[in-house]
Amino acid sequence: MRIWNCLVTGVCALLVFGACGSIKGQDPAPSPANVNSPINSNSSSPDLPNSNSRPVRPGDSFIIGDDDVLSINVWKEPELSKQIPVRSDGKISLPLVGDLQASGRTPLQLANDITAKLKNYITDPEVTVIVEQINSRKFNMVGQVGKPGSYSLNVGTTIMDAIAAAGGLRDFAKKKSIYILRQTPSGTEERIPFNYEKFIKGKDPNQNILLKPQDTIVVP
Repeated sequence: MRIWNCLVTGVCALLVFGACGSIKGQDPAPSPANVNSPINSNSSSPDLPNSNSRPVRPGDSFIIGDDDVLSINVWKEPELSKQIPVRSDGKISLPLVGDLQASGRTPLQLANDITAKLKNYITDPEVTVIVEQINSRKFNMVGQVGKPGSYSLNVGTTIMDAIAAAGGLRDFAKKKSIYILRQTPSGTEERIPFNYEKFIKGKDPNQNILLKPQDTIVVP
């Protein structure tokens, strides 16, 4: 009987020892914080150009011109809020307002004009005017580009933007001899050089200037 008890005690001891060793050999389970830890939102990533980004909208100092597209919003009046182009006579038409001069006015001035007209029908009208699309301002591309012609000048358009819009340079374009013809306030013509080859190599990035209305980019 004593022998049997000794055998049972020994077997139990071996089982307990083996179980403890198995537990010690296991890797500790990951804590919930490790499993669900978020990706570091501050990790740096290269800034990639967004080809779908909208052009920058002009501010209240912008002078509206013919064919520009305006977004007119009258607060709490959806029937009066709409997107309309400026006609070739420089005017727009709105319900309750009728024909109104838009060309030659700034967005803020036009908003005030509409507000004054609507006061006859609406209590304290709140009007905003945004230039959604600029069609009155143009620049020209001539010479060795894919698509020479006249293009709408959006806010923030640079020389490189213009070249891209015109389909890029042709094979035999003189990349070092590109220039911009610009009218000065005195009525003379200014010639501004642009070295495409130097720019794409990262040299002299400041030469990629913003275009102005009626600029002509010449690619020999």
